[in-house]
Amino acid sequence: MGVRVALLLGLLWGVLPLPVGAQSPDSADGGQATAAEVPAPGPTVVGGRRFPEFPEAFSRGNVLPHPQSAVRQRPGSYLNPGLYIPLLGLFFLWTWTCFWVDEDSSSLKVRNEFWTAAVIPTGWIGFLSALCVPGFIGYAVLLVAYMIPLWCYVLERNSKVPDSAKVMTPAHMRRILRRLGFPVGGGRTAEAGTGPDIRFLGKSDGRGGDDGRSKQVENSRGYMAAKELVYDAIVRRSTDIHLEPKSDEISVRMRIDGVLYAMEPFDLSVGNAVVNVCKVLGAMDITEKRRSLDGSFQAITEKRRIDFRVATQGTNYGEKMSLRILDQANSVSTLADLGLRKQLDQELSDVIHQPHGLLLVCGPTGAGKSTTLFAALNEIDTFQRNVITIEDPVEYRIENVNQIEINTRSGNTFATSLRSVLRQDPDVVMIGEIRDAETANIACQAANTGHMVFSTVHANDTITALYRIIDLEVEPFMLAGSISGILAQRLVRRLCTMCREPYRPKPEFLKKANLPAERISKFYRPPKNPETECPACGGLGYRGRIGVFEFLPIDDRIRDMIRDQGAMAGVKAEARKNGMLYMKEEGLRLVVRGVTSVDELLRVVK
Repeated sequence: MGVRVALLLGLLWGVLPLPVGAQSPDSADGGQATAAEVPAPGPTVVGGRRFPEFPEAFSRGNVLPHPQSAVRQRPGSYLNPGLYIPLLGLFFLWTWTCFWVDEDSSSLKVRNEFWTAAVIPTGWIGFLSALCVPGFIGYAVLLVAYMIPLWCYVLERNSKVPDSAKVMTPAHMRRILRRLGFPVGGGRTAEAGTGPDIRFLGKSDGRGGDDGRSKQVENSRGYMAAKELVYDAIVRRSTDIHLEPKSDEISVRMRIDGVLYAMEPFDLSVGNAVVNVCKVLGAMDITEKRRSLDGSFQAITEKRRIDFRVATQGTNYGEKMSLRILDQANSVSTLADLGLRKQLDQELSDVIHQPHGLLLVCGPTGAGKSTTLFAALNEIDTFQRNVITIEDPVEYRIENVNQIEINTRSGNTFATSLRSVLRQDPDVVMIGEIRDAETANIACQAANTGHMVFSTVHANDTITALYRIIDLEVEPFMLAGSISGILAQRLVRRLCTMCREPYRPKPEFLKKANLPAERISKFYRPPKNPETECPACGGLGYRGRIGVFEFLPIDDRIRDMIRDQGAMAGVKAEARKNGMLYMKEEGLRLVVRGVTSVDELLRVVK
């Protein structure tokens, strides 16, 4: 239909005469003739029948333009600005993208040559398509050629950097929009909408409800500062926040990978307001500033729920507050995630799946003992076995596990709870910590009566933990019959794989550590003088932590030595004969593999 309309318009145009004064290519004056000099073409008459003229002039051997074609042509531009300007903008955007991919992949060490070779040629192919293919089809090819390699690169680089350095994510887009002044973030008030993408929940909001405490603090002075502080700590993978009063300010320190780092302090008024916000959320008395208080609250950010434990204590300058961050996303779910070597993993797994016994995990505060026990519980089929935990407080929630939180004020202690739990027909019982003689005796009795008991104890190594239980007035014969294995552990920081640097160790150190100098050519350490700040670790040189373990499986020979109250040196010698490695020896294996550094190992393991 469109072709027919075009032909009809052409015929109508052809029968119309040229206006007076119009130029024609056949003019006698310089090869140009006017419309008055050229007779107007008329219809052709053949045999008394009238035929319309040809749309174009006909000349044998040559095709000449129609005499009126000069009149029908209109002045114009070869390029369409509506298509050319967006194409030019895409060209400058693609050029900037190429520079960014080259610099970003070089700093992150993410296959720089590969991604540069992928982004540049595909972009040129897209632009050639946009110039050669008519209409918007070429633009579609251009967008596909531009976005697909860029998106693939972003996926790879985001997998190697922390959440704060990821790009093209919903959180990243929201941060950009907030910087531009757009109120995004999903808060319930104008103030909440302009701040970080995090929402506080009061203490009683554990099941998703709202007791009104979060609304009480939304209009307070320190609410925005508290949101920014907590969100920054989550982005930095911090486990603790410390607000410490000084004479003229409130200092802020965050524990990242087990080490405290100083942050920008608060003014006294703002810092005290932040403390009050956290106390209100944790259902604590804001008027009490001398007595120690504790509470808890939650927060929702990036579609996940994070728990916070709050503890305050009065000091000579004011009220000090510490926040423990319990992020389920950073928890260890299986034994394989602990980083145990193969033999050690098999030995520990054999103990976990025993029908009865006592497994102890020892180490200082913050060594990851509870995380290891939760990983052990995840190895058990909780649908076929009755698993009950007694914790202070409940840190991580596990599916199909009955978790009990003790409350010493109401008389619900570890010992009383354990005595009650044993009447609930449990198969596996986890005790958060053995602190007193009563709990230790009940745990050993439970292990001897057909229950599998997991617990923790504060001790430096496996042998010390063994005699620590004896010091808690547990009879040696009862301990010898109940104990199945003892695991000691520490947490060392992992070297950042993006910025670590190799160096040649000294032969004296290798000899002292009993390492073969001919087989070890290099160790790794954090960069001493980095040119730029590493986006993966934020310039710290370390990212994440890994466990260093020492496992003592209890065999019949060691049971006899415990029953006879043998010397600690004898038990240690027997364990070494069975192949037990000390924590420092396990740590040296990580140093040789480049997982951690010598300085970090010596900082944690003595």
